[in-house]
Amino acid sequence: MAVLEHLTSQQAIDLENKHGAHNYHPLPVVLSRGEGVYVWDVEGKKYYDFLSAYSAVNQGHCHPKIVGAMVDQSKTLTLTSRAFYNDKLGAYEEYVTSLFGFDKLLPMNTGAEAVETAVKICRRWAYQKKGIPENQAKIVVCENNFHGRTTTIISFSNDPVARNDYGPFTDGFIKIEYDNLQALEQVLETNKDIAGFLVEPIQGEAGVYVPTEGYLRAARELCAKHNVLFIADEVQTGIARTGRMLAVDHENVKPDVLVLGKALSGGAYPVSAVLANDEIMDVITPGSHGSTFGGNPVAAAVGIAALEVVQEEQLAENAMELGILFREELNKFIPTCDLVTKVRGKGLLNAILINDTEDSDTAWNICLALRDNGLLAKPTHGNIIRFAPPLVMNQEQLMDCVSIIIKTLQEFEK
Repeated sequence: MAVLEHLTSQQAIDLENKHGAHNYHPLPVVLSRGEGVYVWDVEGKKYYDFLSAYSAVNQGHCHPKIVGAMVDQSKTLTLTSRAFYNDKLGAYEEYVTSLFGFDKLLPMNTGAEAVETAVKICRRWAYQKKGIPENQAKIVVCENNFHGRTTTIISFSNDPVARNDYGPFTDGFIKIEYDNLQALEQVLETNKDIAGFLVEPIQGEAGVYVPTEGYLRAARELCAKHNVLFIADEVQTGIARTGRMLAVDHENVKPDVLVLGKALSGGAYPVSAVLANDEIMDVITPGSHGSTFGGNPVAAAVGIAALEVVQEEQLAENAMELGILFREELNKFIPTCDLVTKVRGKGLLNAILINDTEDSDTAWNICLALRDNGLLAKPTHGNIIRFAPPLVMNQEQLMDCVSIIIKTLQEFEK
């Protein structure tokens, strides 16, 4: 099988099922090529990508500028580790810190690594700067969060699928209800050992929960009042996905610590980063944190190219405009059907709520039908379907996708 020049979809699926760990439940489609908003399967069928690799491919599949930067740098120098300087990292750090308005950047590879890094920075700041007694620092998180799947991160998840049989878990986290300012204020008022508040500006994996307007700004003010670091996990919501460069920009919030990943590379290469100002980042000293691949020359070149594409092609503005159109069109349709109860989102991060229980297979079957009709999406939490196309989509393509979605939903109404 390994020497076959061309696999059928079923052969590729069978190979993964036989030789790969079963830690994912993919939609049964085998992709072999992508360009812009489209992907093709091994049989040559064309689809709209409405997931964008969980918002990693905001700039579209195989963007020539990003791929070009990756290829060119790969021919010159790929990895030095941080044992030596390289001629790309400093320029990348200057570019990103200037763009987002921070003094320092700590480069990592994956989103989960970046969140872990933010947790470590926050704790060390708590001991060295705030004066919390050693090993007593607490970080406040939100229920139904998704920050990754490392042992520490799932310690403060309440998703049983992510947590079951992985204990013992890491202490030091307090969970409160998302979008509940009273809960945040109470925990800050009653606990003097709080180091930080880690929050997703929009809870994507939980089903695209958009908080009440003003929540993020008020939460930021509470953190400032209590000398607690406001840590924004923008791994999924950042880099123009919600119609602004960062989701916190909708409320003019400047976090103390910013976590980026996914579209920081346009999906071409694992690139993540944590940004903070000097008074926070200077707690990191030689040997106290690191990554062999973090800050490698390829990642640096790709990161600059990916962010330049976002600005040059005005992807945030496009996401804002098309997101409004998408929700308007679906809101026209929803009153005419019993299957969908709501559409919610911001920019081009949206979801529809299917009128069924979380343990039903209705949303999964709808996604299978969407696939058959030429559009790829995935359910989350059973009865929610997330829609997040590449931000290079144009209005004509979006309206075509809306037609596919409505047609598919109508098929289930019959």
